[in-house]
Amino acid sequence: MNRAVVFAYHNVGVRCLSVLLAHGVDVAMVVSHDDNPNETIWFDSVAELAARHDIPVITPEDPNDPAIVATLAALRPDFLFSFYYRLMLKAPLLALPARGAWNMHGSLLPKYRGRVPVNWAIIHGERETGASLHAMLEKPDAGGILAQQAVPILPDDTAFEVFNKVTLAAEMALDRVLPDLLAGCAVANPQDLASGSYFGGRKAEDGRIDWRRGAQEIHDLVRAVAPPYPGAFSDTSRGHLRVLRSLHPTGETGPHGGKPTLFEREGRLYAECGDGRLLRLLAVELQGSALLPTGTGERPSAISSFSLPLT
Repeated sequence: MNRAVVFAYHNVGVRCLSVLLAHGVDVAMVVSHDDNPNETIWFDSVAELAARHDIPVITPEDPNDPAIVATLAALRPDFLFSFYYRLMLKAPLLALPARGAWNMHGSLLPKYRGRVPVNWAIIHGERETGASLHAMLEKPDAGGILAQQAVPILPDDTAFEVFNKVTLAAEMALDRVLPDLLAGCAVANPQDLASGSYFGGRKAEDGRIDWRRGAQEIHDLVRAVAPPYPGAFSDTSRGHLRVLRSLHPTGETGPHGGKPTLFEREGRLYAECGDGRLLRLLAVELQGSALLPTGTGERPSAISSFSLPLT
């Protein structure tokens, strides 16, 4: 029987671990993370799935600790899989499995190597992304590609919606190639790293809107950090503004001569951006309260009808 040690977290971890179990892989141990109490946990639990199948789970702070490496080595795994595990695995761990260490990455490698690839792809206006199963090296996301599955990014898709597609893409890619991998006949194709890209992690402050930018660029930022991520925001003369959802711009120009302004027109909220084009805002908060235009049928906020300069 093919034995594996699985490093996994998040929805991709749940679905890919499910694929391994469906194909009869003997998962000897799962290495996961303890949930961070300061993080919004909107995704499924790998630990709960493992518990249902009586698979032991450990959540070490450092998976590369020699004691952890020794524990996993004693299991004599044929394979090591990493499915959205958040920590880097070093050479001693990668050398353990007799038949390779494999990682599922949420992009079409070699593009968007590194952290939070779904968010970065949306920020850069990509119309396609996907999932890639590749050989693990110490260099991040650099090993040969065993399988890929592409998915579209539609103009108004948020990161949450695209992440759900990427989760399915990961499941499909793994399910398709796993029989050949287990049989020893799957071939990994080397990456051309020079044709790709690498990006680091993001923090909440990176969601700050620069209204001097164009409407399309701002729209891409809004949807890339929309809830359950922290959201796009700016500080205004009337308080903290969060833009949670917008509609892709049509190219219509605004009435303020390119001066960034938030305003209401015919019961809808718009932002005129730095390129003079309008961005329709579908969900906005000002100082923590929903900002509703007049005539929406909802109880409007006290400041719903206005023109607010954006800086």
